[in-house]
Amino acid sequence: MKRLIGLFAALLFSAPLFATNVAASDIAPDVLVRNVTNEVLDIVRKDKDIQAGNTKKTLDLVEAKVLPHFNFQRMTQLALGREGRQATPEQLKTITGEFRDLLVRTYSKALTEFRDQEISFKPFKMAATETDVKVRTEIKQTGGKPAQLDYYLEKNAAGWKVYDIEVGGISLVTNYRSTFAQEIRAGGIDGLIRSLQEKNKTADAKAK
Repeated sequence: MKRLIGLFAALLFSAPLFATNVAASDIAPDVLVRNVTNEVLDIVRKDKDIQAGNTKKTLDLVEAKVLPHFNFQRMTQLALGREGRQATPEQLKTITGEFRDLLVRTYSKALTEFRDQEISFKPFKMAATETDVKVRTEIKQTGGKPAQLDYYLEKNAAGWKVYDIEVGGISLVTNYRSTFAQEIRAGGIDGLIRSLQEKNKTADAKAK
């Protein structure tokens, strides 16, 4: 499940927006998902360096193109849940940064594993006043059953931002909430920070 989450979150938001004069804040969420996904699939299929596992190139791509489309602050708050009330503003800032780095590394690794999956887009409707929506897609894999992949987006002054992803009905932030709660119960907020920092250090060492 984590591989699918990382793979298709990266695929959706790891390339420039399609050529247009329309401001990003004016693009409907389903149009954003569809157009960027189609463009990215084409790029990844042609990029031999990414497919070969070029870590630096993939990380640079994700850093440059993924981050602007995610609301990591809200993702972190949702993942912490009630346990987050224990965190000071400085601790919350540190956790958000470490969580962001962890997800970026997950996306980068998964992006190198993309091969022949296809994505279909489900019908989408929203009221003109809505600012919180779900865009539904389905992943078709050779030799396997289709997997449901849903994106939760909210609109702010900068446009639509992803704050959660569901694979087969399982939420990314809910999945991490359980892990975070265990870490906090065992070692407090500082224990969670140490755990995230260690995971990122380990990932860095493997990448090098």
